[in-house]
Amino acid sequence: MMNLKEHTPMTKEQIKTAAPSVFTKTASGNVSQHYTHIPTERVIDDMAALGWNVVDAKQVRARKNQGFQKHMLIFGNPEIVINGKDGDTVFPRILLTNSHDGKTAFSFMAGLFRLVCENGLVISDEEFGSMKIRHMGYDFESLQTTINEIVEKLPLTVECMNKLKEKQLTQEQKEHFALAALGLRFDTNNKTFNMEEILQPTRKEDEGNDLWSVYNVIQEKLVNGMVDYRNGNKQRKARRIKNFQQDIKINSELYELALNYAQ
Repeated sequence: MMNLKEHTPMTKEQIKTAAPSVFTKTASGNVSQHYTHIPTERVIDDMAALGWNVVDAKQVRARKNQGFQKHMLIFGNPEIVINGKDGDTVFPRILLTNSHDGKTAFSFMAGLFRLVCENGLVISDEEFGSMKIRHMGYDFESLQTTINEIVEKLPLTVECMNKLKEKQLTQEQKEHFALAALGLRFDTNNKTFNMEEILQPTRKEDEGNDLWSVYNVIQEKLVNGMVDYRNGNKQRKARRIKNFQQDIKINSELYELALNYAQ
């Protein structure tokens, strides 16, 4: 699971313990002769020069290409904070995914750490999207341009937050949204869910019928495995998501779903 809430920068030794593939010095032997190898460690140093330091690191499990597999770094900048309505404070995050097997370009996504409930949210929509830098075209200037573009679009995040807060949902709409959200992770045709439990906030700050509150309640439960369901005659409990690729995918799709409901 992604950890967007951490603020303390990780040392390189800590990053290496969590995701050794980050520090692979050479590319996989499977890449073509035209592949340009850019170690992720170089990006860490360049991001630090721009004020962004690693606060979490992950890598996927790999049986093949061990040491060259996809990995993720989450960067935070303590000087950049977004204050929404009602004192809802969020800290922007930049998520970097990369690999050293020639299959992945440097991919950057925007994320948010929401202070009030310690939720980590991934932003992905037509405005933000996923920005990529090819290894062959990588240099400090191209990285700086990409990060500046992400930072310049952060004010849109406040607009989106406010739009979700202003959208009030009826009980029927809340259940409809919850069912659509559950469909991002489960086959809802073969399972029965207790909507009352799923929509029940775990903290006072998330009480309310506005879309922002409902979205955060459901996001937390989807990612943390706080979902019970019945499959036939058997009662099941969802597992917490541990794979960062699945975490990013569900977070991104849920954000887009919430924006669609805010229309």
